[in-house]
Amino acid sequence: MAVVQVIQSAVSKEIEALYQLHLEPSAIQINETKPEFEGDYTVVLFALVKSLKKNPEALGKELGEQLIASGNGLFSKFNVIKGFLNLTLSETYWLQFLQENHQDPQYGYKAKHGERVMVEYSSPNTNKPLHLGHLRNNFLGWSIAEIYKANGYEVIKTCIVNDRGVHICKSMLAWQKFGQDATPQSTGLKGDHLVGDYYVKFENELKAQAAPLQAKVMTGDVSDFTKEDQDKLQLFLGKLSQLAGNTEKTNELQEEIKEIVRNNTPIMKEVREMLLKWEQGDPATMALWKEMNSWVYAGFDATYKRIGSDFDKIYYESDTYLLGKDLVEEGLKKGVFFQKEDGSVWIDLTVDGLDQKIVRRRDGTSVYITQDIGLAVFKYKEYHCDQSIYVVGDEQNYHFKVLKLIAQKLELPAADGIFHLSYGMVELPTGKMKSREGTVVDADDLVDGMIQIAQQKTEELGKVKDFTSDELAALYDTIGLGALKFFLLRVDPKKRMVFNPEESIDFHGFTGPFIQYTHARIKSILRKEAAAGGDKTAVSKDLLPLEKAVVTLAEQYTAILEQAGAEHNPSVIASYIFKLAQTFNSFYSEHSIVNAETNEKKQLRLQIVQITVNIIASGMYLLGIRVPERM
Repeated sequence: MAVVQVIQSAVSKEIEALYQLHLEPSAIQINETKPEFEGDYTVVLFALVKSLKKNPEALGKELGEQLIASGNGLFSKFNVIKGFLNLTLSETYWLQFLQENHQDPQYGYKAKHGERVMVEYSSPNTNKPLHLGHLRNNFLGWSIAEIYKANGYEVIKTCIVNDRGVHICKSMLAWQKFGQDATPQSTGLKGDHLVGDYYVKFENELKAQAAPLQAKVMTGDVSDFTKEDQDKLQLFLGKLSQLAGNTEKTNELQEEIKEIVRNNTPIMKEVREMLLKWEQGDPATMALWKEMNSWVYAGFDATYKRIGSDFDKIYYESDTYLLGKDLVEEGLKKGVFFQKEDGSVWIDLTVDGLDQKIVRRRDGTSVYITQDIGLAVFKYKEYHCDQSIYVVGDEQNYHFKVLKLIAQKLELPAADGIFHLSYGMVELPTGKMKSREGTVVDADDLVDGMIQIAQQKTEELGKVKDFTSDELAALYDTIGLGALKFFLLRVDPKKRMVFNPEESIDFHGFTGPFIQYTHARIKSILRKEAAAGGDKTAVSKDLLPLEKAVVTLAEQYTAILEQAGAEHNPSVIASYIFKLAQTFNSFYSEHSIVNAETNEKKQLRLQIVQITVNIIASGMYLLGIRVPERM
């Protein structure tokens, strides 16, 4: 039981003894005592004043005296300041905690309790390699899955691969036109990079074909378009002429015009024809689709292995895109959906603060939300998970609100467990990335760059002269990937962020390498002391302030894991591990272990060293980060 829960139980018990008032322990607010006051933890008394009809000072004094006199030895002293009861825990409590937990590498983890969670992350498209945005997604998803495991859940890691549709056909068509039978083997390129190159080639050709059409439209000539598109273009052009000075609206209309123009280029017409052939199962189209996707999957697998991402089950959109059609019929019967005159089916979510949403087109084909509903049911039937966490960027916030609402209104068994772990986009100091323009930073290239920076920074420190070449390669990989993961996970997922490679590898800042270096430093201490031997049984019975600071921080790890899981937020662990490493370094710079005042004090400090290194290794593992034995 975490110390806060221990204090809550003790306070609840003594309130009942003093005042015959039963309070659930969880209802009693406990905070860490502020640094400017004496004490370890603080009981907030204001919520109790009204019930007990006592002023805060008197209540605090009576309760503090009762807690000291109770005989459980938990508290050594107290003070009351303006409605806050500050409690100092006895050294016996901290020493017992340290004795019981310092050797446990699984300290903080909960026993399995039977609840099952599915975490879906990555969700790549097979028309391009994984990029920087995918890295934040993968690191978040993997970390949340492991944090849930640490909190006692059975976890299923899944990925949905977007392997069909217009965007996939773009790469296929470009390869047919410009590829000259290029393969990963003939070019020496990873398959996902090769296919991604043809996606960019397609977009370049599309731009070239769209430019003269666009210029013609902007002169008012829309004769090359269908009657429907002509009407739209004339409407937009008319609005444009009335919007002088309104930059935002002008840009929106220009984008609408641009999209109509793009869709009327010869190459886009060819793409739609290819998609139709795919849907009809045309043998040649299917064969090309399977071959190019196989190149991409081989590339993905290599990247996943390199970054430490794994899945228990992979779903493919080509297998799931027809799911959910029966649910539309069911929803119509229940009155959840309604049909418009053109035959399309919708749901009205205006009472929920949203709007109307289409769930089936007039031609009978499903839309993404319908497929996602069907897949949610399919996954529930397969795994019966209590929760289903979708790790998807914040541009899809609306989509997942709609998904959960529809699932709840259809009374699907998977409905209440749907949770969208929304995260902000990640950008580089140079700005946003764009797949169409080929300005996306490939994950493989970024990892290579991080490893090079790790090598440069490490060599500058000059502390690895006795490493073999293989050991150095492993170390640079560990530091580079660790820096990348820590930097992307140290920020609250909800926040957008700018990734700066140089800043992420700093051996003195809020970074992965700083914590990795602390771990290696501690491991060095333990190796030396293991060789030295000595009496391990006699342990000091008192704690100096910096010794206590590390121990009290270590005790909080269980609560930190709970918080990170409840908030779906690995940055809670990142911040905590950094603070623990900082506090340990302050302790170590002040107090010698090798030359401790007594053997008892030395053994106490070794226990502090051991619990610290265990927690750092555990916390970094939950972030997907390896920690070196030496560096």
